[in-house]
Amino acid sequence: MDANTHVTDPREHINEEPRNDLFDLMNGFFGMLTFMAVIFFGMVIVKFIAG
Repeated sequence: MDANTHVTDPREHINEEPRNDLFDLMNGFFGMLTFMAVIFFGMVIVKFIAG
């Protein structure tokens, strides 16, 4: 019983695109920090305008 199967080594990572994980982490961190800073200063401005 011989099946026509093509087995590839899973360590080849042929479907992965090369990425820099540290750059992705820093990009996400500083992006979220910037987003939160914009929200914070926006809320401070709203507080001073409202009251």
